[in-house]
Amino acid sequence: MKPDAVKSLNVLFLCTGNSARSIMAECILNRLGAGKFRGYSAGSHPTGRVNPLALNLLRKSNYDVSHLNSKSLGTSSRLLARRSSILCSQCATTPPTRFVPFVRASR
Repeated sequence: MKPDAVKSLNVLFLCTGNSARSIMAECILNRLGAGKFRGYSAGSHPTGRVNPLALNLLRKSNYDVSHLNSKSLGTSSRLLARRSSILCSQCATTPPTRFVPFVRASR
């Protein structure tokens, strides 16, 4: 790797349902932080679908929403050690115990 090459920082946005806030944060960070950040999202109790209002707002702002889906924390857990986690307020009060050591930031 070249000395001036910068690795992107992976950020996992963790929310309870992974249907709106964390999905939007993932999508927005991937555009605004391109090359510096890579956003991901997951839920401790995912709804299994993305909130239609969140999708509409992202579409109106010209974001590609074709790849967005509600994912469980379990699908991201193998990569969690290499990411920073940002928790929603509900998760911050009752985080999944087995992932607490990996939490870098909350709220």
